[in-house]
Amino acid sequence: MSMLVVVTESVPPRLRGRLAIWLLQVRAGVYVGDVSKRVREMIWEQCTELYGEGNVVLAWATNTESGFDFQTLGKNRRIPVDMDGLRLVSFLPEEGENVL
Repeated sequence: MSMLVVVTESVPPRLRGRLAIWLLQVRAGVYVGDVSKRVREMIWEQCTELYGEGNVVLAWATNTESGFDFQTLGKNRRIPVDMDGLRLVSFLPEEGENVL
């Protein structure tokens, strides 16, 4: 079992309800829990099917350099990038922002 964090934005109530069955909602759109890999994968399947027009990030503790891994769904300025095996986050420029 490992620590799991799910952060949602603008997702349908049905997904929020499904997440609340397995995880504790500590803030609006923020869910935490200690679950097995199998349950984490089931939660991700639910997120994939139900996120609608919103976005989701799911992060969990694992045995990597950073001590965690994550995956995302939906449109967001923050996009995951792999730098020599280390997962980092890159920010896309805002609409109308000049890029040097």
